[in-house]
Amino acid sequence: MTIQLHYYGHSTFAIDTGEHKLVIDPFFAPNNPLAPTSADALEADFILLTHGHGDHCADAAALARRTGALVIANFEIVTWLQGQGAAAGHGMNLGGAYTFPFGRVKMTIAHHSSTLPDGTPGGNPGGFLIHFNEGVDLYIAGDTALTYDMRLIGEAGGVDLAILPIGDNFTMGPEDAVLAAQFVQAKRVIPCHYNTFPPIRQDAAAFAAALRRAAEIECVVLQPGETFSL
Repeated sequence: MTIQLHYYGHSTFAIDTGEHKLVIDPFFAPNNPLAPTSADALEADFILLTHGHGDHCADAAALARRTGALVIANFEIVTWLQGQGAAAGHGMNLGGAYTFPFGRVKMTIAHHSSTLPDGTPGGNPGGFLIHFNEGVDLYIAGDTALTYDMRLIGEAGGVDLAILPIGDNFTMGPEDAVLAAQFVQAKRVIPCHYNTFPPIRQDAAAFAAALRRAAEIECVVLQPGETFSL
């Protein structure tokens, strides 16, 4: 079974396993200037949120209410979203793992901040290490600095695909993302969290070239609206 990964700009992805539909960090038009569509165009069985900033969860409550999707996030974000009418939630915390119908999810460390759109504290930011039932391992770093904790993922066997931020300023930049890809022993990398706003302008093609030179790791640069198959 092929897993389809669709990019909507910034850090927003939809994943279709053929049996389940996942949405990662929903931030769609009109708030996301790169997104080719609004959240109303999507269906979701599960919504995964790395942290509480508006550019990662602006459309989470509305999408969850409309679709009935299960929200997977840290405990604080799940509790907050339930107050927004997103009834189905599964709270997690850093280092914990849980098996869902689509596969096993472990919440990983991210060095960042996390405040919800109304100013409510959003708990600890994180990332997700997902082992899909289809045998594919995916690492979603979330918004984070480079950290030696990423080496633990590599030491455990690495991943088929790592989604890494490269925007700099608010997260690690391209140079640190090259190291992160090596730390987690990724077979492929998709860059995210860049070019949405002026402070995070980056040349993704230059990042891809640097990654190939440093580690011979394939980099898949997706434009908003494009799909990659695993």
